[in-house]
Amino acid sequence: MELLRRKDVPVEETWDLSLIFPEEKLMWEALDAAKEKVAAMAKKYAGNLNTAENIVGCLDELEKIYPQVMRIMSYSSLAMEADYTDNEVRERYEKVSSEITRMRTEMAFVDSEILQAPDEVLSAAVEMAKGCRIYLQDLIAHKPHMLSPETEKTLTALGRALMVPYTIYNTLKLADIAFEPFTVNGKEYPMTYSLFEDNYEHEEDPEVRHAAFKAFYGTLRKYENTTAAAYNAAVTQEKTMSELRGYKDVFDSLLFDQKVTREMYDRQIDVITERLAPHMRKYATLLKKKNGLDKMTFADLKIALDPEYVPIVTIEESHKYIREGLSILGEDYVEMVDRAYRERWIDFAKNIGKSTGGFCSGIYQQNSYILLNWNDRMSDVFTVAHELGHAGQSMYGDRAQSFFDNDPSMYLVEAPSTMNELILTSHMAKTSEDKRFRRWVLSNLISNTYYHNFVTHLREAWYQREVYKIIDAGGSVNASTLNDIFRRNLELFWGDAVEIPEGAELTWMRQPHYYMGLYSYTYSAGLTVATQAMLRIEKEGQKAVDDWKRFLSAGSTEDPVGLAKIAGFDITTDGPLNATIDYIGSVIDEICALTEELDGIKL
Repeated sequence: MELLRRKDVPVEETWDLSLIFPEEKLMWEALDAAKEKVAAMAKKYAGNLNTAENIVGCLDELEKIYPQVMRIMSYSSLAMEADYTDNEVRERYEKVSSEITRMRTEMAFVDSEILQAPDEVLSAAVEMAKGCRIYLQDLIAHKPHMLSPETEKTLTALGRALMVPYTIYNTLKLADIAFEPFTVNGKEYPMTYSLFEDNYEHEEDPEVRHAAFKAFYGTLRKYENTTAAAYNAAVTQEKTMSELRGYKDVFDSLLFDQKVTREMYDRQIDVITERLAPHMRKYATLLKKKNGLDKMTFADLKIALDPEYVPIVTIEESHKYIREGLSILGEDYVEMVDRAYRERWIDFAKNIGKSTGGFCSGIYQQNSYILLNWNDRMSDVFTVAHELGHAGQSMYGDRAQSFFDNDPSMYLVEAPSTMNELILTSHMAKTSEDKRFRRWVLSNLISNTYYHNFVTHLREAWYQREVYKIIDAGGSVNASTLNDIFRRNLELFWGDAVEIPEGAELTWMRQPHYYMGLYSYTYSAGLTVATQAMLRIEKEGQKAVDDWKRFLSAGSTEDPVGLAKIAGFDITTDGPLNATIDYIGSVIDEICALTEELDGIKL
């Protein structure tokens, strides 16, 4: 289980960044070309954005420049995500990042000057615009919160400095934290972030699982103060920016770009906390009984319901599962899946210094890149399907929308990804009449899809809201405060069903989402829409599939309410959310009934 260095992992398990640039020197040449285009654009339009024609013309030129800058940044940043211990790659990233920050500073005049134009000019520009219309409308909406042109330019120039808290967090987590091996019954086990999250949390042997939990969190404890200081710097910075820009509070500031109301944000957190908790406590109790545990602890929540029925899955087999499962979305979607495997869009490798978890990074009108740490489990298949959901939305959005209009609101950005998990589950459940197989499929749905998005990320969201309340009131947070908040968070949700051992309160140290604004709660928001869309597809067939593809293609041309309406739902009410929680409860009830029938275990 020892992790390899990046240079030693099989190349076929890594992504192919040469699809972006065949060789590094071409990236540097592209960077020089982009700098020249930015300089020419600035010379042409700086001081001249006072007519509708010039405003639209400038944005049209930027629409050609931005994708090139995105390619350059992706080439350097993705290499670093694969190995934070590679100093050469880190130095290249820092140099590229510096150059791009300078370009953005040179372009900073654009938004400020546009908003200085008279209202009638802005209205004419919106009417004239095509690919940049939504961008212009959103920019005008930001007008009350824009600062002086000089200040906006300064903030742009400070862009890299403002990212320092997140940089510190990632560097500490992926390059500096040193885990010692732990021993159980005379056998020594290695420990890393990815080994804990991808292996030990799912370990069947309770002695190894609990020892790993203690060793992992014992090491995190040594770094809690530095991690807390980085996080406090990030949220304090967000509060300061919200005040400078005249927002009511930090929540108003962070939700503004999502085009989401505070009511929708709070509802997602509060309704799930209240209504889902009883269902998940029931599932936790079933896990305890089925696995013969004396007590259920936080360290046991990710174990399999039926440990003897957990098949090993190869990377090649995952391709087959996914292309068959997602075939309902059409030939073009299946071809994208095939290309992802054939052209090496996916980084499966496990190596020292690699980012944990998984993500998908799309490059406009090109391919996407997917990162995960492959462990031969069905959960990894769901992770690939999840990330391919993001790739699919990029594919459809890039075809239908301009660069400016292809990114949907963060509120529903996780709908396409979680939808793929649901479609894959639905397909697998229909492939066999065996009741044990069905229980395994349904338990995967609960322990992977819904636990991850409706519990893990939702608890993060609850915790995050408490932190921002403190910051909004003029306070600050430290390790002790954060530990207390997260322990209360876990105890509130799990009640007497799950014991929260020492160390569990440090779980806040594990997620990078807190450095991305109000992101964590959107996983459940996206999965709410995805669940209802999946159930609609099962009921209505192709018509619902077609509507889902229109949803994927819409980009940012609609706000979250409009996007959900395309998929067939009204998210201005709590109806879809309550219906989704009821569905989760029904799945858990079926798992319990199957377990009673198969094993005689009754709750």
